[in-house]
Amino acid sequence: MLPQPQYFTLGELFSQRLFRIPRYQRAYSWHRKQRNDMFNDIENLKENPEGFHFMATVVGLRSDKRIIGADLHNVIDIVDGQQRLTTLVLLLKAIEQKLECSQPDDARDLQRLLVKGDDLSLILLQTNHDSSNYCANYLRLGDAPCAEEAQTLADRELLNAISDCKSFVDDKWDNPMELLTIVKNQLHFIFHEIEDEAAVYTVFEVLNNRGLYVSWVDRLKSRLMSVAFEDNQGNSDEHINELHQIWGDIYQTVGLQQGLSTEALRFGATLTSSTPLSKPLGEEGAVRNFTEQVGTSTSETLRVSRWLLNVTKAVDKFWGDMQGSRKAVTEISQARLLAIAIILSDFSESEKTNLLNEWEKMTFRIFGLLNKDARTGVGNYVRLARDIQSNSELSGDDILEKIKELGVSYSIAALLNQPEDINWYEGWETELRYLLFRYEEHLAEQQGQMFDNEQWRRIWEDSPSRSIEHIFPQSKGSQVPLKAGQEGIFVHRLGNLLLLEPGLNSTLGDKDPEVKAPCYRQTGLFSARDVAQMIEKRGWGADQIKEREQRMIEWIREKWG
Repeated sequence: MLPQPQYFTLGELFSQRLFRIPRYQRAYSWHRKQRNDMFNDIENLKENPEGFHFMATVVGLRSDKRIIGADLHNVIDIVDGQQRLTTLVLLLKAIEQKLECSQPDDARDLQRLLVKGDDLSLILLQTNHDSSNYCANYLRLGDAPCAEEAQTLADRELLNAISDCKSFVDDKWDNPMELLTIVKNQLHFIFHEIEDEAAVYTVFEVLNNRGLYVSWVDRLKSRLMSVAFEDNQGNSDEHINELHQIWGDIYQTVGLQQGLSTEALRFGATLTSSTPLSKPLGEEGAVRNFTEQVGTSTSETLRVSRWLLNVTKAVDKFWGDMQGSRKAVTEISQARLLAIAIILSDFSESEKTNLLNEWEKMTFRIFGLLNKDARTGVGNYVRLARDIQSNSELSGDDILEKIKELGVSYSIAALLNQPEDINWYEGWETELRYLLFRYEEHLAEQQGQMFDNEQWRRIWEDSPSRSIEHIFPQSKGSQVPLKAGQEGIFVHRLGNLLLLEPGLNSTLGDKDPEVKAPCYRQTGLFSARDVAQMIEKRGWGADQIKEREQRMIEWIREKWG
């Protein structure tokens, strides 16, 4: 039998309770939109003192009791509702800070709600994955650095929440007591306070079946935990603790990277599916697949959870590596799946590097140079990814040949033999930046020089269009003849395009190539230096653009042909 839910105001919910967010739950992940939606709901109550707003259903596990002074407090591990409660606690602190000047007694009463007694460990809400204790320090001391100082995405969003709450209080409410009254008395919750952890996951499923949103990753965790409690075959406490640890690591790895948990869930199930697949599983299919793998076995819940943690770390590593040079080849889901399968394989690191390089080459050939859509090669990529995971007899050389076979049917000859005035820029900026990056790498290798990735990091951090330089300016393009009686230059030709750091690109703007040449030399980039030499010797016109373009096309043909 499920516990009877209680209907509370926020003030009643916070009365004689301490809240903790367990490590095996997500970190704070609300963004400004969700916070602004909450603030708007609160503002709407300003003109309606008799009204109320239903905020959320909160599910909590009663895990301990603490005596503070003469009062007994239940310690509640929040299982669902932590995003709203965290934001509201931060909002209460912002109200307390504003009350300090005008109503210090009320401010002290509110601070006693947020920090209990003299024991600094007893704050109203203890967050998880707060690596720098920003929330605790803010509740106790009122101090919080700016979000730019945060080392993790989760910490950054928490600091943004602190800033947003303070701005809402300072900018929208002349009377902080009015706001406090609304927050404590007109925001309502349905609260499930559960004493048996096994029942938590039943409540979770019931709420899900009633249409309340629960992410698919959270649903999987709930189902695995439920199996572990129901199986209860010896050492159950150790099994539950291990699951808590694994899922804590999963959520810590996920942080606030949008889509990472979804990708890990889908790819993890796809790679271990017992049936052949022609495309990656969706989230619902992935949860169903993992649930079938687990059955009613606690040992299988541990195996699946460990596997999902490994996949999550692999996806995180892949996304970190791909943020720069390889970003242009990561937009296709089945291509990313194959890369993750390589990272998760038992091959040596050097073999993995070779396989990923070939994967990158073939993938850019298909989806970058030839601009094929996401439907292209789905089955081939997925089958190869699953073979890497399931067929231990395949050697690194076998996999290398299979990756090469992915691109056999896709020739770039037609692309390279098109008319000269083909547009290599508009609508193709991301792929072009990648292409120019690889060309710079090629020129460095020709000179026997080390490639300066740090210099390029600044280029990858900005948008492609801000770092792509038109040597002959766009404003003087094909509409303006260089000389009377001559046709103008088509500025989007490959030979007229160059990568520079965004700041320099903006500075040079519409200047003539002869004025730009000294700046090109100072960049230290081989491609820019070569262009500067051409300009200084012979100027920059249609012939020079064509000459440079031909060299680049021959390199493309050699590398990807």
